[in-house]
Amino acid sequence: MKKKILIVVANYYENIANSLLNSAKNKIKNKCTIKVINVPGAFEIPVTISKNLAKFNGFIALGCVIKGQTPHFDFISKATTDALMTLSITSKKPIGNGVITCLNKKQAIVRGRKGSEAAEAVLSVLSQ
Repeated sequence: MKKKILIVVANYYENIANSLLNSAKNKIKNKCTIKVINVPGAFEIPVTISKNLAKFNGFIALGCVIKGQTPHFDFISKATTDALMTLSITSKKPIGNGVITCLNKKQAIVRGRKGSEAAEAVLSVLSQ
């Protein structure tokens, strides 16, 4: 039976989110059953995964946080990363972290393959 993977995508930066999503899908196509849920921003990813823990074997978190002029970037990045790690450990289910943190949009655009890397991480843990 194919494993079920939930991909949660923060589409605040739509073009970047689509690039991350496409690279993740290309990595896991034909290997797993996939469902995608879109959320407004990275901060909403952990709660969406938490609400769906019982329904899926693994998860891929995708999004982008770009540094601005305030410390908001630091708070959102850390809170999201910490929540994803805690969820993964307590649920004993893999969560690939493809939420990229960048200083500007140019950096984010060139990191679009991070979705593929997050998907690969989930596949690796599921195969253990």
